[in-house]
Amino acid sequence: MSNYHQIFESIHSGNILILDGGTGTELEKRGVPMDPGAWCGIAALEHSNILKRIHLDYISAGADIITANTYSSSRGMLELSGLGEKFVEINKKAVNAAHNAREASFNSKILIAGSLSHRGMISEGSAAPEETAAVSLRKLEDDLTELALFLREEGCDLILLEMMYDPIKITATFTAAEKAGLPIWAGFSARRNESGQLLSFLPSEELSLKNIFSILSQYNPDAAGIMHTSSDAIDGSLKELKKVFSGPLFAYPDSGYFKSPHWQFEKIISEQTLQEFAREWVKAGAKIVGGCCGLSPSHIEALANIKDSIKELR
Repeated sequence: MSNYHQIFESIHSGNILILDGGTGTELEKRGVPMDPGAWCGIAALEHSNILKRIHLDYISAGADIITANTYSSSRGMLELSGLGEKFVEINKKAVNAAHNAREASFNSKILIAGSLSHRGMISEGSAAPEETAAVSLRKLEDDLTELALFLREEGCDLILLEMMYDPIKITATFTAAEKAGLPIWAGFSARRNESGQLLSFLPSEELSLKNIFSILSQYNPDAAGIMHTSSDAIDGSLKELKKVFSGPLFAYPDSGYFKSPHWQFEKIISEQTLQEFAREWVKAGAKIVGGCCGLSPSHIEALANIKDSIKELR
């Protein structure tokens, strides 16, 4: 049995897996410049040592899975920063930083997830994922396929689909990921509207979660969950997801907000409050918990510290 399958199968015997926290926002906290085009996607080019340290800090905090900094480093995203020709160099450095951190931790059981997202360019100063550069679905799929195949060749254990909220682009993202032949974990993003309804994170339309979750009838990811979503919206979103997906669920919230190209570290959730939410997510069926933008190694340590106690809530 492969390392991935041994660890993943452990959730069926009651184990809770701990995912890492935010990578891009942690890079920014540690002084790495964020780019208006590819955001954190180019960070590995000159700051791979800081990236390695972040991965290692998450492992030390108790993470079972670390996520390579490839969320916004597809060729299309790098082209927004004039660095499309450095696709291989940037992504090799990003994935190597994760491998080097795992090696330095002396824990070969740590899983490395390659991040894949349909995110496009966001207007500078904007907090909303409105994409300013129109990209054809064919190019999107081609760019993501290139990255997915690269992640496989560079030894990632799984592909983590992050921040899926646009039903038109979700299909291209899933299709690209499947071509790599790696296990897939599908992360959807949700929001509440002014009346409190849970919707897709896409701000331009009032799309129900059922609308974006419907993609799961066409694909078969190993796990599915809610990410880049406020903590108070995850429990309800998980319950909706559970109606259409019978596999393992995961949850990793964000905290603060985005004002491109910078994360605003305002009113960040406390570690204790995150623990309280995590207990509810596990009750709702989550078997993998972690953090997204704005959350740091201290938050992941807080989740790891209650790992044994939240097992009893399942």
